[in-house]
Amino acid sequence: MKNYLPALFICLNSFLIISCAKKQESTIVTEESISESVYASGNIKSDQQYQVFAKVTGTLADILIEAGQPVRKNQLILKIKNENATLSTNNAKLLSDFNELKSNQNKLKDLLANIENAKNKLHLDSIVYSRQQNLWAQQTGSRFDLEQKELNYKNSKNNYESALYKYQDLKKQLKLADQQSKNNLAISETIQNDFEIRSEIDGKVFNILKEKGELISPQSPIAVIGAANKFILELQVDEYDIARIKIGQNLFYKLDSYKGKVFEATIKKINPIMNERSKSFTVEAALKTQPENLYPNLTTEANIVIQTKTNALLIPRNYMLNDSQVVNQNKDVITIQTGLKDYDKVEVLSGLKKGDIILKPIK
Repeated sequence: MKNYLPALFICLNSFLIISCAKKQESTIVTEESISESVYASGNIKSDQQYQVFAKVTGTLADILIEAGQPVRKNQLILKIKNENATLSTNNAKLLSDFNELKSNQNKLKDLLANIENAKNKLHLDSIVYSRQQNLWAQQTGSRFDLEQKELNYKNSKNNYESALYKYQDLKKQLKLADQQSKNNLAISETIQNDFEIRSEIDGKVFNILKEKGELISPQSPIAVIGAANKFILELQVDEYDIARIKIGQNLFYKLDSYKGKVFEATIKKINPIMNERSKSFTVEAALKTQPENLYPNLTTEANIVIQTKTNALLIPRNYMLNDSQVVNQNKDVITIQTGLKDYDKVEVLSGLKKGDIILKPIK
């Protein structure tokens, strides 16, 4: 007698495998909330973060800060060495001291003394000339004496006026030299100040990009400074989505450093020019929630919420056929109208109702 059991088991196993293979996954149309969002990626930045640049070329002489150190506004953080600028400032200071108006009062006093002497002589010659005129009117004295006294009077008057002119002219020259020297000193000190770099904000030093003794130029950054505990998101939004982004919209962001956690922020600024290379716009967002520790340049991904709807009929996106059709429990392909979409779900506006069962398409 032949044993048919092995063959029977093989047939049963084959039937079960075929039956299982043909079984489709299913889901029920549910009523939930859904939010439509725009994807963006970017980085964490410190608020007011900026790169420190020098205004002049020279050698980095002193680094007065360290990475991670807090700084105050106008605090001296870096010094650049340049002997020519130092010497120029010293020379301007010497010249300013030499030409200072107070230091040249003796020159003016000498001229004032000359003026006083000329004034006294003029007064005396005027009296003598007046007496000689009276004598001549009384037909006393010679015409020569009269003319001589008149000439002395006129010379004294000219000398007095000349002394006044010289005093006023010297005073103007001394004032001009004093002011020019002060201006030159101010210019030299301004140039000298360019060799001392100060913090523009109250914040924190995040990085120092140069070492002491390196050559510094206005083209290369020296350090990175920003707000100590206030951060923002700097995101890149595709040009196709930028028209949907508005100030005040909420977004949810994730960080590779904090996997599995989601944080919230709000759009606060949209830069109105597109980056031609990346075809994207830069958008800034203020953090509403954040992890305890943040650092500039951490990468982030975000979903900017465009609109939210409650009590929406939802189905999984992977149950869709051609973005507008689904398979019902009778395996009929039906057309539906869709609304909002997120990464997992899609809103059904018509064609299905709550509780309907649909099948996942076999691919």
